[in-house]
Amino acid sequence: MIDLHCHILPGIDDGPRTIEESLAIARVAVADGTTTIVATPHVSWRYPNDADTIDALCQELNERLLGGGIPIEVRAGAEIAMTRASEVDPEQLARMRLGDGPWLLLEPPFTPIVTGLDGVVADLQAQGHRVILAHPERCPAFHRDPDALEALVASGVLTSVTAGSLTGRFGAEVKRFALRMVEDDLVHNVASDAHDPQRRPPALASELQRAGLADLGEWLAKAVPAAILSGDPIPARPPIASNATGGGLRPKRWWRRG
Repeated sequence: MIDLHCHILPGIDDGPRTIEESLAIARVAVADGTTTIVATPHVSWRYPNDADTIDALCQELNERLLGGGIPIEVRAGAEIAMTRASEVDPEQLARMRLGDGPWLLLEPPFTPIVTGLDGVVADLQAQGHRVILAHPERCPAFHRDPDALEALVASGVLTSVTAGSLTGRFGAEVKRFALRMVEDDLVHNVASDAHDPQRRPPALASELQRAGLADLGEWLAKAVPAAILSGDPIPARPPIASNATGGGLRPKRWWRRG
């Protein structure tokens, strides 16, 4: 599997502090069946990371993984805060795409109301970037206004849901919203958003299994992320079992039915 969102680089944000902790995350990921991780450190006002630092740490970590016989590849990327995106130098921004592909991982704020996100997305798209939203199921603004999320997807945005959201790691309301996004075909990728080996682990296959979405695992965690990294067209989603997310599929715009 391919993990498109993982805080595995050491000492750069709120992920691992040391490279030994980074290696521990990689070992857990390998045990769960992951073969490729995209390192996505925060790029925000709190963590003003740059492409040179990210690239250098990825190279160092890959050398340690190879030397330690840990069979996983780490590719460079970033999780770019919505509030920071317009301030990043264009050349730097292009180098922060996921794995040298055309897609940027954009983080919406964890606030009940978000203003200007559609404008930021449109500006990035006008610059030639494609946009993936990081963990939209955990954004209270989308809980309040799910139409805004649907409109972004309709504009060409993809969504990357955190695997733990599907199993209740972030609470019942986030789980409910995430599973209904799956039912409504608003989820295109599942990633770990791992920060450490235990509390926020790099689990994909096991979480999809627990969520009853193993049949979609190949698409969510292999086919789609492979297309994202290569820049190929996103493959169509396979059919989902009617009981996969519990209670059967709901019609489009389920939030308007109360």
